[in-house]
Amino acid sequence: MRGLYLITNDDPFELLIEKISTALATDQVALLQYRRKKVEKSHQDTEIEKILKICNQYNVPLIINDDLAQAQRFGVHLHLGQDDGSIVEARQVLGESAIIGRTCLNDLSLAEQAIKDGASYVAFGAIYGSTTKPEAGNIGLDVLKQAKQQFDIPICAIGGLTAENAQAVIDAGADLCAVVSDIIGIASELIPQRVQAWSKLFNPF
Repeated sequence: MRGLYLITNDDPFELLIEKISTALATDQVALLQYRRKKVEKSHQDTEIEKILKICNQYNVPLIINDDLAQAQRFGVHLHLGQDDGSIVEARQVLGESAIIGRTCLNDLSLAEQAIKDGASYVAFGAIYGSTTKPEAGNIGLDVLKQAKQQFDIPICAIGGLTAENAQAVIDAGADLCAVVSDIIGIASELIPQRVQAWSKLFNPF
């Protein structure tokens, strides 16, 4: 698990799926997370079904945000916030091969617990100020550096990341950079070039 971790936003679905298809067609996206806070649960299954087809086409793991039942229903992966359920339970339900991530804010002890519970990766942030979650503040790079030294599972950074400011984040230890606005927030025709810029950060040679 290394590279660009794309997260959806609340754009109209037809626009969103066009952007997802364009991004995944580059073959440079490591993971895709379905996170649609403003969409009724009753509409989400149809959306997930369509997104999963694209993920399968390009062999990109689909991760559901905060909903174990949804992840189980579609046989996909899961990301849990601090208050969104137990990793131990999720692991029992989804099985050993599932990717299960945990939000750890800026707290190494939360990450330690998540790893004990069976997390596949731990996420720290917001690294920089984020327009998606302005309330998250920002934590800078020190926690990432410490996490990289301390843990041997992938470290995910999130929050205000762009292709211009992420090199320091990757150098500090991020294996995954979770991004919404820098890819999904731009015009579809600009996405391939933008994804390429990200890819070069992770694979400079």
